[in-house]
Amino acid sequence: MFSAFINSFKIKELRQRILFTLGVVFLCRLLANIPIAGIDFGLLSEWIASRQSNGGVMDMLNIFSGGALQRCAVGALGIMPYISASIILQLSSPVIPYLARLSKDGEAGRAKITQYTRYLTVLLCLVQGFAMVRTIQYGAVLPEGIVRIPGIGFTLLSLMTLTTGTLLMMWLGEQITERGIGNGISMIITVNIISRLPVAVGAMIQMFKPVDGIVRHSPFMLAAMLLMLLFVIAGAIAVTQAMQKVPVQYAKRVVGKKVYGGQHTYMPMKVNQAGVMPIILGSMMLTFPPMIFNMLPGTFFKPWAAALQSGTPAYMIVFALVILFFSYFWVTIQFNPIEIADNLKKGGGYIPGVRPGQPTAEFLDRVMTRLTLAGAIFLTIIALAPTIISKQFGVPFIVAQFFGGTSLLIMVGVMLDTMRQIESHLLMRHYDGFLKKGKLKSGRR
Repeated sequence: MFSAFINSFKIKELRQRILFTLGVVFLCRLLANIPIAGIDFGLLSEWIASRQSNGGVMDMLNIFSGGALQRCAVGALGIMPYISASIILQLSSPVIPYLARLSKDGEAGRAKITQYTRYLTVLLCLVQGFAMVRTIQYGAVLPEGIVRIPGIGFTLLSLMTLTTGTLLMMWLGEQITERGIGNGISMIITVNIISRLPVAVGAMIQMFKPVDGIVRHSPFMLAAMLLMLLFVIAGAIAVTQAMQKVPVQYAKRVVGKKVYGGQHTYMPMKVNQAGVMPIILGSMMLTFPPMIFNMLPGTFFKPWAAALQSGTPAYMIVFALVILFFSYFWVTIQFNPIEIADNLKKGGGYIPGVRPGQPTAEFLDRVMTRLTLAGAIFLTIIALAPTIISKQFGVPFIVAQFFGGTSLLIMVGVMLDTMRQIESHLLMRHYDGFLKKGKLKSGRR
């Protein structure tokens, strides 16, 4: 594997792509560390040092932004408005006929959808940025005096800065996709998550330091945590890569003197077809009920709002049910067994033992339903693991987040995709990939 990394820099095109990606990542990290104008950064740093995370959605967004949200940085909104806009348009495509036609209209339709996604990103940036700026100036969370000169001027300047920062990160992500090693948007999120690793390591070291001569956690717990981390990462890789291969046979066709078809292949059906989307959608959705209940008059809904706070048993039960729902909902949108069965029938393909047409669609639907259940259970366990570890064992949430949750799935998925991208370049230049010892198979460059 190390030889494969070394060989990656021997190929000129791949070396340029890797260096370009590293340069863009450096610019993204700058955006996550430069505070917006008018903020007392010293007072903000003191508040950050005294604050304890509780695993809520704001902590998740802060991890996705690489700590930029806590720092009130230029890239505080991160790339999440763009991802939210993409999700909204994908969910709207089956409902809005115009978007459904665009999604089937080839390259021109995808370009139009991308344009609408950017427009919606700007709108979401303005809405989220305004909420953030209002919280900074008049909220009870941040200390008083953190904004030097509050008012309409600070609001407009901050809105422009935050929106520009998100759009710039979106453009940089597209540049990584086109001129780098691919997966630009996911790469930025992954780098932001990894940037929080030193903070997590520091918090873990503090866990095992004696306080007033008393050791709160034993070394055996450290060994158990490291062993658990290896098992969780191995499980995440296994489920992310897991798929069921449905055999497909194509009938032979004789056209003139040539014979077409007759080949045997398979249809890959992933266990975790929905990816991390159910966790993201569930986390976002559960932020609204407590806010709505707290705004309602009277005291009847106040216990409900307290019960649905992050980390409570009711919150985890509802969160698990929401993840299960969105797992099936997302697969229903992305996977159309009727369309797949029709395409197989038109192409002369069939699944052995299953009649073409409607029986094939029903068979594919049953298979995907069982696979989705296994993937949804896995997502539920991964999503709840950080909260359970943090609450039950007294582990800081920033540490527990690397033992599960959305961040771990994103890191595993993006790293696997990146390794595939690099490996394809290595194999094209007659180098071995990451699965074998990297060596030069031919003297040709």
